Amino acid sequence: MLKEFKLEGEYIKLDQLLKITEVVDSGGHAKILIVNGEVNVNNKITTQRGKKIRVGDVVEVEDIQIKVV
Repeated sequence: MLKEFKLEGEYIKLDQLLKITEVVDSGGHAKILIVNGEVNVNNKITTQRGKKIRVGDVVEVEDIQIKVV
């Protein structure tokens, strides 16, 4: 499934993006997925909850892709 997220501002933190796009129900769930290495940013596993996501980045969790525009 592909989702697009329209970024307002310079960046959004990875855990916030997962919550806003409703990929996870809570910040705690986002933290678990990220720390366990289940989240890719631009085809690289990312374990930083606060990673800055910018326009052009693609975040993947399980079968969900989020393109930041």
